[in-house]
Amino acid sequence: MTGHIYQDVILEQHVRLFRGAMGAEFLFMEDNARPHRANIVDECLRSEDITRMDWPAYSPDFNSIEHVWDMLGRRIAARQPSPTCLPELRRALLDEWCNIPQDQIDILILSMPRRCKACIASSGRHTPY
Repeated sequence: MTGHIYQDVILEQHVRLFRGAMGAEFLFMEDNARPHRANIVDECLRSEDITRMDWPAYSPDFNSIEHVWDMLGRRIAARQPSPTCLPELRRALLDEWCNIPQDQIDILILSMPRRCKACIASSGRHTPY
């Protein structure tokens, strides 16, 4: 993915609209992936008055979605039979995504204050999560 694609597909089609619905308190969280830090992305976020959360260079621990991707990957790996082509994989991903229990997502969301405190305590370095 490039900064241009990220801007066109993610920022323009989703983040900008969500920010509008959330209002002035909206704080955008993304990691330090190269497309996220492209100049065109910085300009887009500034023009839309979107505040980006500071993201420590060595701490993926803030992003709860990484744990959801892991859950999803484990569910796909456990499927019998395994998907053998892209259409099967797409169907399996959609099925498994819908079957992740909401309480597991809620637990991740509720863990954010604890994760943030741990990251601050470790000066932005790795935390034991």
